[in-house]
Amino acid sequence: MDKFTKVTGIAAPMPLVNIDTDMIIPKQFLKTIKRSGLGVHAFDEMRYDDDGNENPDFVLNKPAYREAQVLVAGDNFGCGSSREHAPWALADFGIRVIVSTSFADIFYNNCFKNGMLPIVLPEEQVQVLMKDAEKGANARMEIDLENQTITASDGESFSFDIDPFRKHCLLEGLDDIGLTMEKAAAIDTFESQASQSRPWV
Repeated sequence: MDKFTKVTGIAAPMPLVNIDTDMIIPKQFLKTIKRSGLGVHAFDEMRYDDDGNENPDFVLNKPAYREAQVLVAGDNFGCGSSREHAPWALADFGIRVIVSTSFADIFYNNCFKNGMLPIVLPEEQVQVLMKDAEKGANARMEIDLENQTITASDGESFSFDIDPFRKHCLLEGLDDIGLTMEKAAAIDTFESQASQSRPWV
């Protein structure tokens, strides 16, 4: 998992509330266990028409937001079923940060495990960032994880809270496997001692 320190990028406004995981990645794309290749299907039903053509009115199809790394969303983002493919699809599209007033718990946790930063802010601050995101490609936000700040294109900055352990994992690029590998020496020592003391196991 890549280390997360700072992200400076285009923010896409998505003011819809209750965007669920089926909207993020529809069920027909859940057959794969690969994390790559799902970005093209992110928000599939809103992004394409029945013939597979792009919907020009959908925000991520607009030229200004095709390279968006930040998503400013409505309340209760990531609700619905607990599919890990949802953060996989967003990450594969290029989204590194999602800002909302609230997230569904399972989606929120899955974001951290996939190197993404979900930021919870009060409604009035989200609305300021939503309006900033509506400016298009010229409005770039900066998210500084170390200092826990998000700064709009006009310089207005907001602080956000994050669990210290999750912050550490993002800064160091540690997913569950990476955390385990940090303990590799201790695990090897334990296994060696266990095989000597209990050779019958």
